[in-house]
Amino acid sequence: MLAARTEQYIVFRLADEKLAVDIREINEIIKPEPVTPVPNSKYFVQGVMNLRGRIIPVVSLSRRLGMAEAELQARSRIVVVQYHQEAIGLIVDAVEQVASLTAEPPLESHNIRGAQYMSGIGVSPEGLISILNIGRLLAEG
Repeated sequence: MLAARTEQYIVFRLADEKLAVDIREINEIIKPEPVTPVPNSKYFVQGVMNLRGRIIPVVSLSRRLGMAEAELQARSRIVVVQYHQEAIGLIVDAVEQVASLTAEPPLESHNIRGAQYMSGIGVSPEGLISILNIGRLLAEG
C-alpha cells in the first residue's frame, strides 16, 4: 500500500462546491475575457478566446460536471490548464487558495455526479475537497 502524499493544489469554487486541480497542471489564472462560440462544438465548450495571440478553447466546468451554470461575476476566473500540448481554459466561479492537500482515493460509486472526473478527495482542515482529473475531464465526452 502506498502512503498518501501531500501535494499543492489550486482550490476553486463552483456553485457551493470546492474543487481542486494539481498546481502543476495549471498555466495561469486570468479574469474572464470575451469568448467566441464555435458552432457544433461539444456541449461543454463555451467557445474560444484569444490569450495573448494564442487561440484556446474555453470549457464551462459547470456544464461539464452537470451543474447549473452561473452568470460571470467579479470573482469568476478562467483557470488555464495544460492538456497534452494544448492550453485549455476552465471557467470557475472563484479561485480561493493554494492548498497543500493529502489526497485519498476517489469514491468508487459512479452514482455521485462528476465522480468519474475525480482523481481523489483532498483532506484539509476546512473539510473535504474533490480533486479533478484534468485528463479524464477533457478527454471524454
